[in-house]
Amino acid sequence: MTSAATTLRVGLVGTGAWASDTHAAALCAHPGTDLVGVWGRRPEAAAEVAGRHGTRVYEDVDELFAACDAVAFAVPPDVQAPLAARAAAAGCHLLLDKPLATSVEAAREVVEATRKAGVASVVFFTLRFAGATSHWLARQAAEGGWFTARADWYGALYSPGDASEQATSPWRVGRGALWDVGPHALSVLLPVLGDVTSVTAARGPADTVHLVLSHASGASATATLSLTSPARAAGIFVELRGTSGVVSIPSGGASVDAYGGAIGALLESVRSGRPHACDAGFALRVTEILTSAETCLG
Repeated sequence: MTSAATTLRVGLVGTGAWASDTHAAALCAHPGTDLVGVWGRRPEAAAEVAGRHGTRVYEDVDELFAACDAVAFAVPPDVQAPLAARAAAAGCHLLLDKPLATSVEAAREVVEATRKAGVASVVFFTLRFAGATSHWLARQAAEGGWFTARADWYGALYSPGDASEQATSPWRVGRGALWDVGPHALSVLLPVLGDVTSVTAARGPADTVHLVLSHASGASATATLSLTSPARAAGIFVELRGTSGVVSIPSGGASVDAYGGAIGALLESVRSGRPHACDAGFALRVTEILTSAETCLG
């Protein structure tokens, strides 16, 4: 186990803008981590990211794992899951992206690999690590007495003129809002209302999905998920209603700062030996719920 005085050597798997601008930038800035290398499926892109952040490129992913204490992932979920299981088997702690996988079986393999190897894992659900929203969620969970909630993610990813990397991501185009922003909605509902005991799903326009959720606390919730809303209709809305009244989530802040919070959470889990609330096991549960919703949609 890494001591409190030791800097965690972290490798990065991924070469896109999200990997470079958020993951690599935060890993370089954090005092507890040293970005020791980058691997990607496109070697030229990996070399570019490595050069930009002053580290080395690895041509063999297993060599990167051998050089690291931990591995950060910024790749599609169905690429991430098998590589994460390999990294865990090599003794690396895991800093994962959401969704962990798009099948329950693949997500479970990651969880089993982390448990067998005794390594820590943290999955980057953005609002669980952004300062303002993480504190807000903790307060609402402690408050209790919630009757119902809504968690709506309206993205305008395919607006005319949008040339973002996300808009052309094959897995995102193929799986839609349910798998891209659905994990965000569940990540804020579950810690406040408890586990989901049943889910009903219905389709809306384009990739829009509507969920109705029952929770272990007795509360119910709805979620509307879309990447295809009109630009002027886009936004994130989370609202809770209960004995304390009506409360809404604050703005989450910059993603690179939130990722710094996730890095800190992994460091604490490594040093303490205690699993984080957003570990691979939690991400597996999110995958199970999304799979149930997808089955409901047919």
